[in-house]
Amino acid sequence: MSMLLHACCGPCSMYPLHLLTEGGRDLDVLWYNPNIHPEFEWKRRLENLHIACDNYNVKLIEIEGFEEEYWRSGEYLKDYPSRCAMCYDKRMDVVARYAAENGYDSFCTTLFVSPYQQHELIKSTCEAKADKYDVAFEYMDFRPGFREGQNMAREIGLYRQKYCGCCFSLDESEFKDKILKSML
Repeated sequence: MSMLLHACCGPCSMYPLHLLTEGGRDLDVLWYNPNIHPEFEWKRRLENLHIACDNYNVKLIEIEGFEEEYWRSGEYLKDYPSRCAMCYDKRMDVVARYAAENGYDSFCTTLFVSPYQQHELIKSTCEAKADKYDVAFEYMDFRPGFREGQNMAREIGLYRQKYCGCCFSLDESEFKDKILKSML
């Protein structure tokens, strides 16, 4: 059974990739994260996802998208109850559509590894997209492996970010000054 696994970054992909490849799962990874800002951070996370996928010999599919102006505009608030709801909806729509159009049996996301993400909202969003595109969604709670995955990322030298990725989470991060200095 082939799976399309959406990945938000290299560190968050480590445990899910380990678990799934060790189990003999046929899968490809999809990068679509227009929420990540600034562009330097977007590129750095993509580069590190390449390293993680190479580590597991898994194909990485990239869908371009860098939309800082949309995120900062707040325009989406007329259609969504929160920026996180919009972000999950926008990304999982692309993932589910790609899975359906390219013959994957199912899809999932590495967002489920993070104890900091809104699991129920992501899950209900994925279920709605699965119905919309007639492709199976497999919910996998990867959270028990979060720390293990972070350690695996450290072992192979992956950059481990200190915020979810959007411009608002960067503004709210206690590490904002350090992050911005590292980009210079």
